[in-house]
Amino acid sequence: MMDLHCHVDLYPDYQEVLNDIKSSNYYVLSVTTVPSAFEGTVQLTSDIKHCKTALGLHPQLAHLRKNELPLFDKLVDRTRYIGEIGLDGSKGYADYFDDQLEVFTHILKKCEGFDNKILTIHSLNATGEVLEQLKLYPDAGTSILHWFLGTKKQVLEAVELGCFFSIGPAMLTSARAKKVISWIPQDRILLETDGPFAKVAGNILFPSSVGTVTEYLAEIWCKNKASIIEQLSANLRCLTSVK
Repeated sequence: MMDLHCHVDLYPDYQEVLNDIKSSNYYVLSVTTVPSAFEGTVQLTSDIKHCKTALGLHPQLAHLRKNELPLFDKLVDRTRYIGEIGLDGSKGYADYFDDQLEVFTHILKKCEGFDNKILTIHSLNATGEVLEQLKLYPDAGTSILHWFLGTKKQVLEAVELGCFFSIGPAMLTSARAKKVISWIPQDRILLETDGPFAKVAGNILFPSSVGTVTEYLAEIWCKNKASIIEQLSANLRCLTSVK
């Protein structure tokens, strides 16, 4: 099992999430929102082999922290994983879309210099623009579209681009998100929590919380839980074996 989008460094209690990662033994991708958080997050999880740290610059912070792009460039060869990155067209961030594009395209260009990057991408209210950028930089790496809420056509388009999709427990509280999940091919689905930001019934999600998603997938795919775990594990192996 896995949690491929978790903000480990931003939990109010580090020890609580670290204990959860250790006890669950899940493969966890600890994403960062700014390059300056990378080193500290690596240290935070240094004794957990199945927890990997991603190097990111969140689109909601692009206009404030684009000055950290040189640091991103300095650190990019330290990890295979890149994120959280992307674009956000939501109210309050749309005014800074040019800054977001500058940061996102810079990162995609930089990643094209490698042959094995895995990117976890934010696309809230900017799905079309994100997919367009991925078309422009096809060699940036393998993309995981985090909490994806695009149209059915955009799901198919993303699949054609080789994207995976990470879904979490909080998505199951939304009819729209559940519809999107129904459109995603079974061999492209991965799990996430987006903790500590994503919550269910007011409770912070931890990596071990992803079990509710496997139960939901078993229901809609008409398979037993063991089959779901086998499929998800195969998807993770496929993701990490891509060069």
